[in-house]
Order: sequence, then structure tokens, then C-alpha cells
Amino acid sequence: MTRHPRLAAVATATAALAVLAAGPASGGDPTVSDPRIVAHFDFAAGQNAENIALEPDGSADITFAFAHQVARVTKEGGTTILATLPEVPDAQTPVGGAVALGIARAHDGTLYVTYVTGTEETGVWRIAPGGREPEQIGFFPANSFPNGLALDEKCGTLYTADTQLGTVWSLPVTGGTPTAWATGAALEPTAQIPFGANGLKIHHGAVWVSNTAHATLLRIPIGPGPDHAAGPIETRATGLTSIDDFAFTGHGDTVLAALNQVDEVELVRPDGTHKTVLTRADGLDNPTSVAVRAKTVYVNSAAFFNTQNPDPNLLLARISKNKH
Repeated sequence: MTRHPRLAAVATATAALAVLAAGPASGGDPTVSDPRIVAHFDFAAGQNAENIALEPDGSADITFAFAHQVARVTKEGGTTILATLPEVPDAQTPVGGAVALGIARAHDGTLYVTYVTGTEETGVWRIAPGGREPEQIGFFPANSFPNGLALDEKCGTLYTADTQLGTVWSLPVTGGTPTAWATGAALEPTAQIPFGANGLKIHHGAVWVSNTAHATLLRIPIGPGPDHAAGPIETRATGLTSIDDFAFTGHGDTVLAALNQVDEVELVRPDGTHKTVLTRADGLDNPTSVAVRAKTVYVNSAAFFNTQNPDPNLLLARISKNKH
């Protein structure tokens, strides 16, 4: 694939990471089974499936990275384009052109999307229900790379992981200029792999973040009080080669993580050990993100690095709790 040469270079660098440190099997692990591809997307049109937010009916709202679109995909695979972010002719980013990345959904159906352009259009964009045009509400530094996104509706705050600047930003849901909520070496990229903090979720009073360069899953407590200051960054799992976004399974702190460049989804236990539960043989093609609703797992594949027959797609699988 010559479409994204810088991504290919990152793929080569990431291949040098350590082999996965898979932990021991556990009879209490949730089981992921019955994987099936429900929708294939148009790679040539830039429909690299990036991130997922779920609708109440089980449909998936998905960002298409290089098409900078948001699509709604039903569980049967029907796909509708909801919105297209504006063209930015002078876009200059570490991956080439402008990219739509993280997505979060409010209870009223409002969608929030991170858009990286290398210009003043970089930031968080809001898509109101009813087909209205996207509106920029968060104005980020032009050299930032806001990626994974989560909404804390109780506090009226959006959090996003900055892959390039190694920062977790907070932004009022009403918009404005973001605040650097958490920083530190654990969030930063490396000289070898220029992609640091990536996926982000809010879970049990903390912001959880993946770091692609360090192959880690991190937890940052949200402090009490009106400022909700970030607590110390904790490393909860290591050895997660090319980790992108992730989701909690609903079983405590157990996580399903997309390992982008090794074409795997990893089940990460609360103690940090992990095992592979989905692979390329199941249809994964550079998986970027995971979502879980009840007994259904959703996995996006972006096919960023596939040089032969790239297949961006949406995979669904079943998740169930094993009994001892």
C-alpha cells in the first residue's frame, strides 16, 4: 500500500516491539466467540474504520479516518453516512492528510469527533442530531493529535488522548480551549514510534489510556473536588504490542484491546495478564477500536497497513462470562 507511506514506516518501527507477554489462562475469563464480518468499507474512498460509539438500538457510529466522515452501521451491516467534516486543503499531519479519529456519543444523540488537520481546524467537532452540519467546539494546538475521546456527561467534560504531544486534554462539553489534564513520560511517544497516548475510556472514576509506543494500558484517577484533577498515572498492563483503542467488557476492569499492527484483539485481565481472543483469521485487518454492549463485541478494522487486498470492516462477536 503506498497510500500512507508514513504509516508504513511506523509499522516497521513497531514491529521491533517485544513479543506479547501473554498471561496464564483463567476459567473466569469472558469468552469471545462467533466472530463475523457484518460490513465491508471502501478503502479507496478513505473509509478506514477508526473509532466506534454505540446507539441504543445497537447500531455503530463509526469514524472513517481519511474520508473524515461519520457513518452509522446497523448490526446487519447497513451503512449510512451521517456527516462529513470540512475539507482542509492545507492539512499537514503525521499521517499525511486530515483524519477523523475518536468519537463519543451523548445521551441525546449528539456526537463528538476529534479531527486532526495540522491547522486551526484541529480539535473536537460536534454533530447535533437531525443531520445538521458539524461544528467545531474545541480549538486545539495545530501540532496536537487528539485521538481517543470520551465524554463524562455527569461533569460535562470531554477527555481526549493526544498521540503526538503525550497529553490527556480536558474540554468543557460547551467547548472552548482545552486544558492539559494529564501529562508525563508514560503518555508520550518514543523516538522509534511517534504514536503515544491513543485510546481513551472513562471507567470507575478514572481515565484509562493506551500508549501505542510503550505497548501499555494506563489508569489515571479522576480527583475529587470541582477541578477533578488527575491523579498519578498507573500502568495496568504491558506487552500490548501496537495497542490502539479498547473497551471494558462489563466484567470489572477486564478490557478488550485492539492490537493494530499484529491483527489481534487481546483480552486484558485486571491483574495485567492478557491473551489473544481474535485474530486475522477471524477477519481482523489492522483493528483500531473495540466497543461492547451487553453480549455483543464490535471491532473496527482500518486496513491502514495492508498492502494487498485491504479490507476495512466491522466485525461483531459474542461475549459471555465463563463460570468456574
